[in-house]
Amino acid sequence: MKILNLYAGIGGNRKLWDGHEITAVEYNPQIAAVYKDLYPSDNLIVGDAHEYLLNHYHEFDFIWSSPPCQSHSSIRFNLQVKIRGHKPKFPDMRLYEEIIFLKHHYDGLFVIENVVPYYAAMLEPQKINRHLYWSNFSLTEFELPHENLRAIQIPQLQQLHGIDLSNYKIKNKRQVLRNCVSPAIGLSILNDALQVIKVKKSA
Repeated sequence: MKILNLYAGIGGNRKLWDGHEITAVEYNPQIAAVYKDLYPSDNLIVGDAHEYLLNHYHEFDFIWSSPPCQSHSSIRFNLQVKIRGHKPKFPDMRLYEEIIFLKHHYDGLFVIENVVPYYAAMLEPQKINRHLYWSNFSLTEFELPHENLRAIQIPQLQQLHGIDLSNYKIKNKRQVLRNCVSPAIGLSILNDALQVIKVKKSA
């Protein structure tokens, strides 16, 4: 299956996706370099994931997108803005642009992941563990025993995701690891997509 992995980060969601043709897009060159080390067989694009999606969406069977979440985050709103007095930001609408675009223009399967926002989500998502997901196929409910990732430090996060960043000089490793979707959830969602494709082929 041809997979497009957007805003790929270090590839937490992708870790267990074996046996597929994967193209990943990551804007930050340092983060992209880690991804390439971890998944050397993937086609890695260092660039704008939002623009890449617009130009290449039709080339893939399954698309995973994790647009920037900070401007939507309930934690940032409640802690940094309301308590610490940081300047508010406009919500980054790439999230909803991509949901609407893929829903109406894409024939394959997609899932878009983001955080629980400080406002009521504009389009109805499905909540799995601590993230929200918008997709055009049904996702299996999935619960992990760890809920409060704010209390988990780098060694525990590395063990949790099975990704060791000890040899990399990147800023804010803890935040990079916290941004990862659990590999187990990534695999569960991919398996849901594969099952849909299998049913369609047998129909």
